Order: sequence, then C-alpha cells, then structure tokens
Amino acid sequence: MATTAQSIRQYAGPPLFSFGFRPFFLFSAVWAAVAVPVWVASMTLGDGTVGSMDGRQWHIHEMLFGYLAGVIAGFLLTAVPNWTGRLPVTGGTLVGLFALWAAGRAAGFLPASMSLPAAVIDSAFLVVFAALIWREVLAAGNRRNLPVCLLVSLLAAANIAFHLREQIPLFGPGAERAAVAVVTGLIALIGGRVTPSFTQNWTQAHGLSRHPTPFNRFDAIVLALTGVALVSWVAAPLSPLVGAGLVVAGAANLVRLARWRGWLARREPLIWILHAGYAWLGVGLILLGLAALAPDAVPFTAGVHALTTGAMGAETLAMMTRATRGHTGRPRVADRSTTALYLLILSAALVRVTAPFLPEWTGALLAISAALWALSFAGFVAVYGPMLWRRSL
Repeated sequence: MATTAQSIRQYAGPPLFSFGFRPFFLFSAVWAAVAVPVWVASMTLGDGTVGSMDGRQWHIHEMLFGYLAGVIAGFLLTAVPNWTGRLPVTGGTLVGLFALWAAGRAAGFLPASMSLPAAVIDSAFLVVFAALIWREVLAAGNRRNLPVCLLVSLLAAANIAFHLREQIPLFGPGAERAAVAVVTGLIALIGGRVTPSFTQNWTQAHGLSRHPTPFNRFDAIVLALTGVALVSWVAAPLSPLVGAGLVVAGAANLVRLARWRGWLARREPLIWILHAGYAWLGVGLILLGLAALAPDAVPFTAGVHALTTGAMGAETLAMMTRATRGHTGRPRVADRSTTALYLLILSAALVRVTAPFLPEWTGALLAISAALWALSFAGFVAVYGPMLWRRSL
C-alpha cells in the first residue's frame, strides 16, 4: 500500500484538491473574512436578516457550523491519515466533500420559503464528514481517537438541532451552546496534545534544558473536569453550581497551560500563538462561570466570545498557518506577516470580550472587533492562499 506521502506525490490533479487542508483552510478563511462583514451590514444597512434567518442567528450558525466546521474538516482530513496510517482523501472525493460544505454556505442565503431545503443541504456536510471520520478511525482500529469521532458527530447533531429551532424552540440556544462546547472540547483535547508537543520539539531543537510537562494524570483530570463543566453548561447555563464548576475548570486549564512552559518558546510566534489561544479557553470558561455566579457584573456574551473569537479564532488560525507551512514544504517559522495575523486575531478577541463591559461603547467596539477579525482572515488568504492553491515546494 502507498504511504500518505507517496499518495500525494502520485496525485496528478489540481493542487488545491491534493490534500484536505488546502480547500478547507483557504475557503474557510475566505468565509470568515466575508461572513462577519455580511452580518454587520445586515444590521446597519439592511433589515437585520440574512436569507431566512435573523442576522444574529445567521452569524452564529455560519461561525460555528460554517467557518469552524470547515477548519475542523481541513485539520482532521490532514491529521487522520497520520493517526491511522490510511491514505488521505484526495481528488474527486475531496471535491465532493468540499462541494457539500460550499453548498451549505450558499444555502444560508435562500429565502424563508426554502428554509427546509436549505436546512437539509446545510446539514449534509457534517453528517457525511462525521461518517467519513468514523470509517477511517474504525478501519484502522485507532481507538485513541474515537473521542474525536464522537465530538464531530455531536457537532453534526447540534447543527441539525439548530435548524429545528422553529419546531422545537429550546433547540435553538441549546444547539448554539452544544456547538461551542464541542469545539471547546476539541481544543482542550487536540490542543492539549499538539501545544506541548510542538513546544517540546522547539525547546529540544534550541538546546533548552527545560521542557513542557508531559501528559499525565493531571491532564486527564482537567480534561474530565472540562467535559463535565461543558456538558453541564449546555444543560443549565445559568446555574450557580454549574458556574462554579466552569470557574474551577477554567482555572485548571490555565494551570495546565502553565505546565507547558510556553514562555520558553516566546521567540517563535508559531508556538506562542498556540499558548495564547489556549489561554483564551481558560479565561472563557472562567467568564462563563462568573456570568452564572454574578450576572449583573459579568455579561454572558463575554465568556462566549472569549471562547469563540479568542480560543477558537486564535487556535484555528494557528493551526492553519502551521499546517500550511509544514505540508507545503516551507519552514515552520513565522514571518512578520504571519505574526501580524496573530496580533490581529488576538486584538479582535480582546476588543470583542471587552465590548459588553462598556455598554456606551459596545457598538463601536463590535465594529472594531469585526474589522480586526476580517483583516486577520483576509490577510491569511493573501499570504497563505498562494501556498494552498499552488504545488508544494
């Protein structure tokens, strides 16, 4: 059987569809740069709706089930062959899978009279993608990554529930929280593997004597605590008991992060951005918990956007830049333009999380955050797009 590398070398089609990260990273970034301005325009220049949805609902859906789902697909289509030893999805199969994702984005603009076909079209991608990931992992007997399969399946189920919000109103906010919880769980699980691993590789390569603490029972306890806190939050987001659990889980994740000694690699942006993104995860959980414990002092949206704009925005941009450089034959070293992208996304998160604490400035801060977000992903397209659509070095 051919290896992953041999399969890629033998592929003779368009470079864009030679590996899963290429189309999904590129067009997810395009969508991230476009969708936020579309939402802002719907509120300021339009009637507040996009397609058949309220503008806010459309914004939430396209960030969680559009942008993030696309990046997750790009990452897993690249990582799973390494985990399982099976051949990557390329060529026509990859084109078909990407077409399902793109059709879902287009379906969001269909009118209310076509809301059912739009929901079916949009739901298809994550269902098919989850089935593909289950097939690959089970065929290889790769039990370690069964939790990843489960989380992708839960994300697909949350998307279906989101579309059923009219029939079952409770499904609307519940689906949103479930999607945030699933992606947060993926960051805790996968980010908790790659961040200390990449940091370890960097410290060894630079001859440092100190290294990240390897995975041990403490990490397992933190993952379990985070999972319980997130599931509880999906079920009862305003419960003080759940809030206390979220604060404890957030603090535990920050302790976990400190054990990875990210400051040792502070000279390499490709490393410190992973630590910065994970820090937002800990902060986000704490803010969500405080919103339940002291709702008059801490707005609910602050914690949500610490996780979404902060942890998810920074971590996905970090993985897209690193994977693109590595898999296209470029050195895993951030140049100035890449560092600028990181600073833009971190600034967008800081402004967005601050906005609800300053009611008189909220509108202006939302606009600034949206602009910073769009610039960071438009910058990714400008800098990394040629690497993704051209052949590797």
